[in-house]
Amino acid sequence: MWRLFSFLWQLLGGRSPDSRVSEPISPGGTVSERTASSSAALSPAPGRKKSKADQKRPVLVPLTYRRPRLSDREHAPEIVSESPYRYALPYVVSQGKYLDLSQDIRPELLQRWDLPLLKTPQDLADWLHLPVGQVAWLSGRFGEGGRPADASKAHYRYSWKKKRSGGYRLIESPLPLLRQVQEQILDEILSRVPVHQAAHGFCAGRSVVTNAAPHVGQHVVIRLDLDNFYSRVRHSRVVAVFRGMGFSREVSLWLAKLVTSAIPSNLEFPGDQPGLLRLFLPRHLPQGAPTSPAVANLVAYSLDVRLAGLARAFSANYTRYGDDLTFSGSAELSQGSRLFLPLAQAIIREERFRVNSRKRRFMRQSTRQEVTGLVVNEKVNYSRQEYDRLKATLHNCVKTGWESQNRAGHPDFLAHLRGRIAYVQQISPLRGAKLLALFTRIVR
Repeated sequence: MWRLFSFLWQLLGGRSPDSRVSEPISPGGTVSERTASSSAALSPAPGRKKSKADQKRPVLVPLTYRRPRLSDREHAPEIVSESPYRYALPYVVSQGKYLDLSQDIRPELLQRWDLPLLKTPQDLADWLHLPVGQVAWLSGRFGEGGRPADASKAHYRYSWKKKRSGGYRLIESPLPLLRQVQEQILDEILSRVPVHQAAHGFCAGRSVVTNAAPHVGQHVVIRLDLDNFYSRVRHSRVVAVFRGMGFSREVSLWLAKLVTSAIPSNLEFPGDQPGLLRLFLPRHLPQGAPTSPAVANLVAYSLDVRLAGLARAFSANYTRYGDDLTFSGSAELSQGSRLFLPLAQAIIREERFRVNSRKRRFMRQSTRQEVTGLVVNEKVNYSRQEYDRLKATLHNCVKTGWESQNRAGHPDFLAHLRGRIAYVQQISPLRGAKLLALFTRIVR
């Protein structure tokens, strides 16, 4: 009778009456598992193989954020009858009214990271040592729809570069004045805010070597690549980064405009699929601006938190260098890869990024395991293939002159070679010394 009742219960969509109630998910985590006590209670008897129900099965839950202790009235923008500062936004619901978005500054957060106390656009202009009208011009405030009419009126120089994997990459290089402003924002704001410990790209004291080191000698290494990493970071997410630092909403909007780009809608696309230009039309992080790597690291903080938590659930390691994600671990990660990879891709999608499926790599210990160009099978080492290729280039420079080897048209090819040699010296001093000896024969 009990079996019949249990069968009818499951048939009607309920769970088995004797099934255990799953434990609640902790609000601060991103991957929840059964606790050690419950796992011990449910562990099978010695000699009996674990059933699927007994195996760990991570569950994705969204990140929860603690709301600020402000009432709705305190947090709402103040509606005033006179413009509180230059370029204040008009209140469209009532004519002759303005929004004061400068009252929600969080001084305690700004002081925590030793950031400048900027409340209004005039404060921002004084900090940049520029007239407020010029700062408004740099932020694209006077362009129709917030974007330049054409490339000649933009604050960036645009160039398309073909990717090795196919498609095109848009390089947006800021003009001198905007670059100067962005460098000040980078040095005095962005570089003072710490990023997640898994982020190694464009961070002081971290490099491709520190990014590769956690993956040395692992049973399996998994590499994922984020497609169009910078262009998928929209203006609204950058505003949220500056708001999280403690700046007022008004200043956050201006700072975000200064470090993002809106390309002209008539910009020429070199490929045969001009529809791909739509990816770059919304205001986004420009690849080529000095601030973009630091902003992207801060935007990707929640991505790093969730992927690091997922990696811990599989006893694996996780690092990120720009748009390159790397996971490594023991045979447990290899055996659970069919569960791990869909979960990782789900997190990436939820964080509004996309995986480039053509660059996904699954490398076992029996093959060459590469992380950001470095071999990590036994130790962090420079690729032998790349070393031989660079050595051959230097040898040909000695024999026929360096001009014959500058096939990519580098404006300063010797500096390019010296930089590549310095990179090898950082990883393998012995190999770097051999390459440097060849280089000195070129510049004699």
